[in-house]
Amino acid sequence: MELGMIGLGRMGAAMAERLARGGHRVLGFDPLPSAREAAATRGVEAVDALPALTAALAAPRTLWLMVPAAAVDATIEALLPHLAPGDRVIDGGNSHYRDSQRRAQALAARGLRFVDVGTSGGVWGLREGYCLMAGGEADDIAAIRPLLQTLAPAPDRGWAHVGPIGAGHFVKMVHNGIEYGLMQAYAEGFALLQRKEALVPDLAQVAELWRHGSVVRSWLLDLTAGALEANPALDGIAPYVEDSGEGRWTLAEAIEADLSTPVIALSLLQRLRSRETDPFGEKLLAAMRAAFGGHPIRPAGGSGAR
Repeated sequence: MELGMIGLGRMGAAMAERLARGGHRVLGFDPLPSAREAAATRGVEAVDALPALTAALAAPRTLWLMVPAAAVDATIEALLPHLAPGDRVIDGGNSHYRDSQRRAQALAARGLRFVDVGTSGGVWGLREGYCLMAGGEADDIAAIRPLLQTLAPAPDRGWAHVGPIGAGHFVKMVHNGIEYGLMQAYAEGFALLQRKEALVPDLAQVAELWRHGSVVRSWLLDLTAGALEANPALDGIAPYVEDSGEGRWTLAEAIEADLSTPVIALSLLQRLRSRETDPFGEKLLAAMRAAFGGHPIRPAGGSGAR
């Protein structure tokens, strides 16, 4: 197939390269010249403007967007003057599923097609393949099937048409919420092991052990084992954890559905807690404990009594 890849960052460039290796003709665009130059070295034909991208593709065109969620609307607006009825836009980023439904409706009014594809695989996708969760009309999924089969780990697995428009990004949103919980569970377990260092001195050994035959084995554990092997004390890593926003969306959807998701909720709150450098709440707890029980307060910067 032939397609235009818009967004040549870490994910977009790697996906474009995998598609090119799979025999597809891939033209790419990114507003950053450095990204275009890097993509060109990976077998991707890079152009310097969206009009040049659309002009170089045969109709009906297929455009795959790998841009931040906040940039999707602006990118589509910039594309519209250069598209024609029958062209297809695929959003493979981390958009909110309701935004995808809205965009599909707006594009349909212009005779344009839309597919939302939740994409998982990160920086390992080029080598291992991506997990692709596609939402859209059946004929659109059939049309892009060769792309999905090439990007996936194998033609018959790692991709699926999961439902109508919006379903792809909804499934990916829940996927990321689950990911938060899994990561938090591993982090807490290894923190407990590390606290008993005299008893269990080698965390990398334990992580490697659990990778084989254990019920908690997973790709996340594989990555954890590699991280601990390379840096057992995690030196130089700040305890500051970002979030992409999809965990928040997952939690909001659960609340709207009156569904209890405590693990996902607490894992998100722990990420927020990791970013506090001078937590007021804990100071207030210490002050209250001193007020009702006369317990000593540890001074800031000191090593006072507990």
